[in-house]
Amino acid sequence: MPASRRAAEFRWTKLLPLALFFALALAFPFLPLGDRREFLLQIGFFTLVAGILALSWDILARSGQVSLAHAAFYGLGAYGSALLLRAGLPWGLALPLAALLAGGVSLILGAVTMRLSGMYFAIATLAFTEVLRTVIQNLPESVAGGANGMLVPALLGGNSRGQYLVALSLLGLTALVSLAVRLTRLHHAFAAIRQGEETARVLGVSVVRYKLAAFFISSALAALAGGLYAGKTFFINPLETFSLANSIAPLTTSIFGGLYTTLGPILGATVLRVAEELLHNSVKNGYLVVYGLVLMLSILWLPRGIVGLWRRGRHGGDL
Repeated sequence: MPASRRAAEFRWTKLLPLALFFALALAFPFLPLGDRREFLLQIGFFTLVAGILALSWDILARSGQVSLAHAAFYGLGAYGSALLLRAGLPWGLALPLAALLAGGVSLILGAVTMRLSGMYFAIATLAFTEVLRTVIQNLPESVAGGANGMLVPALLGGNSRGQYLVALSLLGLTALVSLAVRLTRLHHAFAAIRQGEETARVLGVSVVRYKLAAFFISSALAALAGGLYAGKTFFINPLETFSLANSIAPLTTSIFGGLYTTLGPILGATVLRVAEELLHNSVKNGYLVVYGLVLMLSILWLPRGIVGLWRRGRHGGDL
């Protein structure tokens, strides 16, 4: 089906909830937030970063690949940005170049793991994350800080409102990429591969090419999230940056919000990130309990997530 016809058939009214979310998110940093302004902007910033990470994972999942390597590309974005900044590049160049680096690495990993699927693919990607973390951790301190980590120049000099707006802009870019996937041949190719690779080949889909494309897009976007994280925290270390939580969180939030949609992962990240912040200071590791319960309950009772509940089980495309 031509892209123009798919675009014509797409019900643009489905974008209204997404547009409303971005309108509210854009207004947020200009509200009179009082004495807690910096704290609230920080929560908002990391919520947007979580949305980028979740949506980037969902784009890969649309091709049937359940990856646990998102922490690796998140970390590559963080460390890549930091090292490029140390080399004298500005943030405007360091961040996209780090994203391209992560995308290039994803093509290598994808080519190596292309014959794997399901559980075996997930295990291989998890192993890759651990290998990469170990490599970074054992590099000389003069290169990347070693196990102790390294300092990172603040994004926009530490301007909280500016940092928030940059994160919102990159979340908007990620959402546009997600919608572009919905309106091009990638949508049907990914869906065919997800249903069965042999069937997809019979239909003329180049499985290898499209799976690598999904991996590249997803990894580059995840690296953007990692670069934002580094620029906000001013400090990164291998243990936190490449932690398993950074691979599990986008999986959980995507399932909770609604798989294979644009709005779902963003909503899931928003709800869970706020819940995490509320529990983090009151219950030790409470957010981990929340993630576990949400994942279990979502699989059992909300297989289509928040978006599926809102649609009342009605089949539809991306929001």
